Amino acid sequence: MKEYVLIIYNEINHQAMFSPEKNRQYADKVRDYLKYLDKEGKLIDSRPLLTDGKSISLSHGTWKEASFHQSKEIIVAYHHIRAMDMTEAISIAQGNPEFEYSNSVRIEVRPLKAKEKVVEVAPPAA
Repeated sequence: MKEYVLIIYNEINHQAMFSPEKNRQYADKVRDYLKYLDKEGKLIDSRPLLTDGKSISLSHGTWKEASFHQSKEIIVAYHHIRAMDMTEAISIAQGNPEFEYSNSVRIEVRPLKAKEKVVEVAPPAA
């Protein structure tokens, strides 16, 4: 099995117009989807991301810090999964109930690189 990450993008306020009932239905479907993936041994980790945070960059020796809300689309969650290949990973992404509740959702399906060996560096002799 290979590991993939499903990076879920949506508009920052995609749930703002949900009624309380629709929001509950949405939350139930997402929970059921993740429970199914877990039961099948496909889910490694999954987390929603909070909407606050910063984007940083370094340009010509100067650090810049900005809100990432400058775009309507943000990363709202990720799912770290196991799949046999890219085809299965895409199929898992297509099952995400987010597609039933939003026309603005987009999911990136990205394979993870194999773990690299970290070389330990001894502290300098005193």
